[in-house]
Amino acid sequence: MDATAQRRELRQHLAARRRALAPAERIAAAQGLRRSLEHLPEYHTDARVAGYWASDGELPLNLVIPPLLAREQQFLLPVIDGDRHLRFAPWQTGDEVTPNRYGIPEPSAPGERLEPFQLDLVLVPLLGFDRRGHRLGHGGGYYDRSFAFLADQARPTEPLLVGVAYAFQELPRIEAAHWDIRLDFIATERELIDCTFTDPGSEATA
Repeated sequence: MDATAQRRELRQHLAARRRALAPAERIAAAQGLRRSLEHLPEYHTDARVAGYWASDGELPLNLVIPPLLAREQQFLLPVIDGDRHLRFAPWQTGDEVTPNRYGIPEPSAPGERLEPFQLDLVLVPLLGFDRRGHRLGHGGGYYDRSFAFLADQARPTEPLLVGVAYAFQELPRIEAAHWDIRLDFIATERELIDCTFTDPGSEATA
């Protein structure tokens, strides 16, 4: 089996395991995720925080968003543009949404769309991760294209990229392609993993 087929099979396996979680497990994970993010200073202070609308079993952000809004931080959701890049539109509970081409809700009539470089903190969805900050996404390449400008910058910088995943989505090692953009942190329901102190060329630790 070639590398592309292996990645496709791995994506299918992780997505199926994620979808199989019971509602109570999702609720507990959402609570744990918020506790993990509370260890990240930027979660408490950054002005513009982007996230995602959980779909296909992704770890929900429903308990992460209210504290941001209570602190008057701005929360934004990704919007897919025609150039296959992401822009980000402000959103809060109650605002109207419209499904995009993949069926994922986006703000219906965003009056303001921010470019990725205008964000401070981004909560990034994923299917798999390793402790070096490498991410297995859904295969569309939207996040890697949108944040490609970070490839030539000393990390961490702004925006800070924080992957969000269930702990079982951790993989021993992900072989990164040259276009892959590393994450600075990973937040799971169990812990906040700092990837900034890890040599990207070293073997991943368990």
